[in-house]
Amino acid sequence: MAILTDTMFSLLDQNGAFATLPDPLSKNLFSPIRRDMVRMLIKNNELTKHRVLRNQIFDLLHISSFAEIHDLIHNSEHKKAARRRAYGLIGNMFGIHGTEREIIATVNSYSRTADSVIRYLKSKVLNKYASHIEMTNEVDALSSPVDLLLIVFDDRYHIKARFEAKRKLLLMNLAGSIDQRERETDTEAKFAHFLKFLNKHVWLSDAKIGELELVYLYSHHRSEDFACVEHKVLSRKEGEKVALKRGEKLTLLKRRCFKTKGREIPIYVSIRKKAPEAKVLKLLRKGEENPAVAVDDELGLMGVLDNLPDVKLFQSHLTRSAIAANSFMVLEDISDSLTSGHTRRNKNIGSSAGTSMLKFFARMDGMRVEFIVHTNNSYLDYVYKRDVAHDEYEVKRIFDSGTAELLFPPDIYYLDMKKARDNQISWFRAQIESR
Repeated sequence: MAILTDTMFSLLDQNGAFATLPDPLSKNLFSPIRRDMVRMLIKNNELTKHRVLRNQIFDLLHISSFAEIHDLIHNSEHKKAARRRAYGLIGNMFGIHGTEREIIATVNSYSRTADSVIRYLKSKVLNKYASHIEMTNEVDALSSPVDLLLIVFDDRYHIKARFEAKRKLLLMNLAGSIDQRERETDTEAKFAHFLKFLNKHVWLSDAKIGELELVYLYSHHRSEDFACVEHKVLSRKEGEKVALKRGEKLTLLKRRCFKTKGREIPIYVSIRKKAPEAKVLKLLRKGEENPAVAVDDELGLMGVLDNLPDVKLFQSHLTRSAIAANSFMVLEDISDSLTSGHTRRNKNIGSSAGTSMLKFFARMDGMRVEFIVHTNNSYLDYVYKRDVAHDEYEVKRIFDSGTAELLFPPDIYYLDMKKARDNQISWFRAQIESR
């Protein structure tokens, strides 16, 4: 899988040299299993990676050989000292400042993010297989990197528990990298500043902050692919009286307004701020360990307008609003399958070339903000159309990128990934078309 190329994600590859075995490696350096591992390391050109990983384990645990791990597992006093020391080392690695308690709390929050990744997949993308992928209780309960690492080498634990401990450590490392980048780039402050810019310069000035108009999109969908063939905007009271028939949908939008050229134009706005677990999953899907490279859409907004002319007016209003805020705005990486009528260039795994949207990044005032803009019609397709709907896309990109198999290898979780993918897509389609 491409997802494993030159990254530490190969530690989870059950077909590689770092596979979790039914029993931990023995202390015997010349055992058949160790010889097989060395041959595979040489074949995959991973000897350097193995040496680096071994040294990291020794440094973190303050030992000089794998034989010492057994003593550490069974010595509670030494284990306690190793825990305390490891928290300090990891805190310094991620640039965490504060008291010992604050550093421990921050590192433990990476554990919660790692667990949230699995829980998100369990509750949504793989919800029909929740019982298959449920975490081992003992691993779920742990936050200490030292305790998780020792499980990997402890023959009292089943292969599933030892794999999950290793997986949790890797996910915690990604969560730490993401947290470090957010602190370095001051993402929280920039996000608050972005919202202030919208309220002061973009939305209607005489409206109260958070003031919304509730409307419904009453739409009819084609039976063969559930694409929107026509729609009507209804008031809240009109929408509440509608009795839906087969192939019809009623979609609630809470709209704001902006004013340009003497017109007040309604727009549904959804602020897109990725949760830490979503960022971790994006790193896995992209096969990238560095969040500065893979997560370029930390700040974002999705807007839905009535028609194409309103989309163009919003785009020009946005750039003029930036000038009013004393910042020039440059639009970058523009991808337009909405106004051009051309098929969208499919750059993301699992996405459909039939998805229509205007996508661009706006650089202003020290921020780079992703905008995704829809018309009512394209938004309804984004929600409901077969092979385009976002719920389907969520499933496809987790499976097609190899992320599902990486996190839940078939030899441990007994899942047929192709069958699970098809079943999940069929289930989501049934939910989309029936709700």
